[in-house]
Amino acid sequence: MADIFGVIADATRRELLQVLLERSTGSESPHRDLSVGELVERLGLSQPTVSKHLKVLREAGLVAVREVGQHRYYRLESSPLEVVEDWLMPFLGTDFTTDAAASARTPGAAAFAAWSGAPLPAPLRRAGETLQHPADAGAAVGRAVADATHGARHRFEEASGNLERRVIEPIKKKLTKD
Repeated sequence: MADIFGVIADATRRELLQVLLERSTGSESPHRDLSVGELVERLGLSQPTVSKHLKVLREAGLVAVREVGQHRYYRLESSPLEVVEDWLMPFLGTDFTTDAAASARTPGAAAFAAWSGAPLPAPLRRAGETLQHPADAGAAVGRAVADATHGARHRFEEASGNLERRVIEPIKKKLTKD
């Protein structure tokens, strides 16, 4: 599966997702999907360009396709964006400040500042100046946080499944026998 952050990094793909989101939440039609032709018309792009980007979105699981004859209809599948949401959530509740002392007390603030290009506290700014590509370091930190969050979520879901299978189900079976 493609890296979701890389997939949504492209402006054209984000625009395609936005159009599909508007269709899925709008009341303009009872159908939640759009044909390639409708997407081409709305975006003002060539059909090959739209199809190329739809393929990337489809491979990432962000769109689903319905085939009717030779026509393809696409709709938004937002569940893969949960990885992005999981990564963003710690930052959304944080008060980002340019005051170095306050920033040091705020969990995640320095990592987000490094990633977003916001002003950094002096010690981090000096460390960043020694790097050849400081923005790459911020992106790497952001990706590491996202990977760790996703891994933790996966392990939690796996543990919950094991608990259900090993503990809850045997108890339910025993109770139904009695």
